[in-house]
Amino acid sequence: MIPVVVVDDEPMVCAHLRAILGSADDIEVVAQAHDGAEAVEAVVRHQPRVVLMDLRMPGVDGLTAIERIVVLPRPPAVVALTTFDADSYVIRALRAGASGFLVKSTPPEDLISLVRVAADGHTVLSPAAARRLVAASADEQQRGEGARLRIRDLTDREVEVLGCLGSGMTNAEIAGRLHLSEATVKSYVSRMLVKLDCANRTQAGLLAHEAGLVPRERA
Repeated sequence: MIPVVVVDDEPMVCAHLRAILGSADDIEVVAQAHDGAEAVEAVVRHQPRVVLMDLRMPGVDGLTAIERIVVLPRPPAVVALTTFDADSYVIRALRAGASGFLVKSTPPEDLISLVRVAADGHTVLSPAAARRLVAASADEQQRGEGARLRIRDLTDREVEVLGCLGSGMTNAEIAGRLHLSEATVKSYVSRMLVKLDCANRTQAGLLAHEAGLVPRERA
């Protein structure tokens, strides 16, 4: 089973998400919370694998909650929930350590599938959405320059792997693209996360977009 915590300040949204996820045989909503403080408490108490986190809440907001959750021992994958996919809060959530984001209007069957993807440790973020988010950032040019500086010490192969992460590829897909074993790709990814000081694959993928490693035609 995949234990999930749902966080939204609107009880109806929580009930809606609980009903959808509860229809899957392998997913269980173990708790729901209505602000960031309750969310952190629920994560500590229930040890979920995935948290669906609303970003705009009164009191302790979702961004603060994400920052607190990702530094916990064995933190869950936190997926930001948003109404609009160009929400400026989303890119801040990804930089804070979120594993990706979902629009609240995501169809039920897609929501269930993406929760499974997040539970498996993969990015819940399409290349097209990532590009829109980066483009919407007010300091896009400055971010781009900073990103290019951060990746300058990577090897050519590491840069290739980073670009694949930016395209939302899994380790298996990267292995097929670059003719490497999955174990080798996993090793590359682990080393890159340390080199780049990224908390997870999503942060590395976002960095790839900011550095211009993901061609527009792939989005």
